[in-house]
Amino acid sequence: MKRYTGQRTDRQTFVVVQVENADHEYLLNPRIDLKNHSPDGFEWGYGGSGPAQLAFAILADHLEDDGRAEDTYQRFKELVIAPLKDEAWVLTSQQVDRALKEIEQEIGIHG
Repeated sequence: MKRYTGQRTDRQTFVVVQVENADHEYLLNPRIDLKNHSPDGFEWGYGGSGPAQLAFAILADHLEDDGRAEDTYQRFKELVIAPLKDEAWVLTSQQVDRALKEIEQEIGIHG
C-alpha cells in the first residue's frame, strides 16, 4: 500500500509517495513523458491542467498501467483531485482504489 502526500509551499508544490512496509519514499514522477498537461508541476483544488497532471501521475504510479491511467485520470481529477482544498493532503491506496472502482463502473470498464 502507498500513501500520496501533497504539499504546497510558497515556492513549490510536490507529492511524496510512501510505500508501506518499505523504508523509503520518493517524489511522484509527473509522467510528462506520456501526458504533458502541466510542465510547471502539480496542482489541486480545481479542474485545470495542474490537477490533470497530478491525477494522471497518481494513477500511473498506483496502477502501474499507463493505459488504464489514461482511461480514468480525467474523471479521477474531477472526483478526487479538484475537491482537495488544503495546502497539504494525504491519499491512501485504498482511497484511490475506491475512486477507481466508482469511475470504472461509471464508464463501463473493469480493472
